[in-house]
Amino acid sequence: MRRMKYILNGFLALAMVLMFAQCTENKTNESSNAAPAAVGGPVNMKIAYVEIDSLLTKYRFWNDLNEMMIQKEENIRTTLNEKAKELDKEMREFQRKLENNGFASRERAEQENMRIAQKQRDLQQLQEKLTSELQTENQKNSLQLRDSINSFLKIYNKDKGYSLIISNTGFDNLLYADQAFNITSEIVEGLNARYTPAAKK
Repeated sequence: MRRMKYILNGFLALAMVLMFAQCTENKTNESSNAAPAAVGGPVNMKIAYVEIDSLLTKYRFWNDLNEMMIQKEENIRTTLNEKAKELDKEMREFQRKLENNGFASRERAEQENMRIAQKQRDLQQLQEKLTSELQTENQKNSLQLRDSINSFLKIYNKDKGYSLIISNTGFDNLLYADQAFNITSEIVEGLNARYTPAAKK
C-alpha cells in the first residue's frame, strides 16, 4: 500500500506539471494571436509565479479530496487485511488437518485445497481491482484540481493582465525569482473563497 501511495503521488506531481504547462501554453497561444510586437523592440511581459507546494497545502478543496482519498485507502487496506487474515487462518487449518489425516478422503482434501487456492486468486483480483479504482479516482481528482485552478486563473488574470504565470515546485521549474512576483497567497485566497465544501454525511 505504501508503494501505491508513492505511485499516486507520482501521478499527482505529473498532473500538476502538465496542468501548468497547459496553462502556460494557452496563455502563449493567446499572446501569439495578439498583434505582434515591433521587431527588435522591447517586449513588456508581466510575469508571476505560484508555489505549487504551498498552494496544495493551503487549498481547502485539495485538502478535502486528499482526506477523502486517505480514508478510502484506509478502508481498502482494512478490507484486504481482514480477508487476508481469514484466508491465512483457513490455510493453517487446512495444513493442520492434512498433517493429522483430518480429511475423509484424498478427494475431499483436494477439493478443500482448490477452494483455498480460488480464494487466494479472488483476493488477488480484489486487491488489483480496488487499487485500479483508487488510481482512477485519484486521476479524476487531479483533473478536477487542474480545472479548478485553470478556471480561477482565467478570471483572476482578466484584471491582473499577466503575460505568464509560472508554477514552481521546489527547484523543478524556477531556480530564482524575486518574491515580488510570488502571487501564491492571492491565488490560494481566491480559490478558497470560491470553494464551498460538500456537506459531510
